Amino acid sequence: MIGGDGLTAAVKKETDAALKAHGLIKVRVVSDDRTEREAIFQVLANELDAAPIQHIGKLLVLWRPKPPKQRVEDEDRMPGPRDVKVLKYSKKGGQRPEVQVLRVLGNQRLTLGGKIKRAKPRQCSVKKRSQA
Repeated sequence: MIGGDGLTAAVKKETDAALKAHGLIKVRVVSDDRTEREAIFQVLANELDAAPIQHIGKLLVLWRPKPPKQRVEDEDRMPGPRDVKVLKYSKKGGQRPEVQVLRVLGNQRLTLGGKIKRAKPRQCSVKKRSQA
């Protein structure tokens, strides 16, 4: 939203951050002067490398393609062990449940009963097996 101060450096910075995050944004201008709104629209589009999509009343719509996310992929990374808290209820009804911390490795899973089992290999169709 562009207030009474007009187009400031802070507004440009926030608009740039919103375009990086969302790609398509709407900017509301408080000013009643149409020529001033059109000037703001062109300045934002030129300085932020955005495409001016629409100008309806006091609403400006800008678009810029979102940059691809930077992901660091590590080939050697495997799921590591994790510690899970499990409530173990006693067989006798009146006693408190006991909290146990279990270590679950990457090739294991935790059942609903609180037991650790080895993970089953994923099932694969015959067709997919022959392609691999």
